[in-house]
Amino acid sequence: MVRSGSQIRPGDTARAACIRGLGHYLPTDTITNHDLESLVKTDDAWITSRTGIRTRHRAAATQATSDLAIVAARRALDDAGLDANELDMIVLATATPDSPVPATASLVQDALGARRAGAMDLNAGCSGFLYGLHTANALVMSDAARHVLLIGSETLTRVTDYEDRRTCILFGDGAGACVVSGEGPLQVRYSGVGCDGSEADLITIASGGSRSPASKETVEAREHFLRLDGGRVFRQAVRHMVQAGQDALDATGLTPADIAWVIPHQANERILSAVGEQIGVDVPKIVIDVAETGNTSSASVPIALDRARATGCISAGQHIMLLAFGAGLTWACQILRVRESN
Repeated sequence: MVRSGSQIRPGDTARAACIRGLGHYLPTDTITNHDLESLVKTDDAWITSRTGIRTRHRAAATQATSDLAIVAARRALDDAGLDANELDMIVLATATPDSPVPATASLVQDALGARRAGAMDLNAGCSGFLYGLHTANALVMSDAARHVLLIGSETLTRVTDYEDRRTCILFGDGAGACVVSGEGPLQVRYSGVGCDGSEADLITIASGGSRSPASKETVEAREHFLRLDGGRVFRQAVRHMVQAGQDALDATGLTPADIAWVIPHQANERILSAVGEQIGVDVPKIVIDVAETGNTSSASVPIALDRARATGCISAGQHIMLLAFGAGLTWACQILRVRESN
């Protein structure tokens, strides 16, 4: 097994990083399984049995990734009780930026009025938010930043081929955000990330970059849509998320029984159940939010975390495991400890 390549363990530093505020945004327009029946050869029962997805949200024609990110960011700032001018850094995890240049984070920074903050995009596919939390955690723990705004935002429906029945059933749009500071209700006890670039071909958008610039030929060949090898992705996603989770337990001395909730990247229900079973966490403790959102890539974990919090199931003293797997191939894991309210 390839273990997490970068780990921040308890005791590495006395300074703790915490999630101080959360927020998310889902566009109002939706694509149901029945809608997809009119586009490709599929049906609701087939989609639900294989993915657990019933509907997914779609950004309006006037909305880009930055627009979704801005709404989620404002909600996270409000929840944290902070003004945008108090931010030191904005990290935007996305695989679907508004454009290649400038960074979409710059547009978010301007819209929020966060004049003191640096801003950068981060692309680790569906692991993007957890890679961003790893980065924000390190910035706060090292005193390089006091308050970091982290956002996962995607408009995957813009790169979904609605003639491909294997992929068009999966993806939706949305954004989730958090503020990472030196204090807050969710303390980061552990963070680890990893990558195996030898299998980067499993999830790709073939053209539009420097290797294969956009052209009439690449557009006609439909090379600007997201493609993935479903069977191989399933196997590698389960393998790497299970190992990442075990690495986290080993590093913290926790056991599966100590984990109140596992909140994984919402790829599909079968992957999530398999991961929980192999880690040793009962399926009822696996937060499965995919039915109403679909796969929103880097946005899925913060959306699921914020929606879980809204149900009231998260309480002081609990440990929460975040897990993700994505293009690259990348994977990541964090363990959060829910702190007592002041």
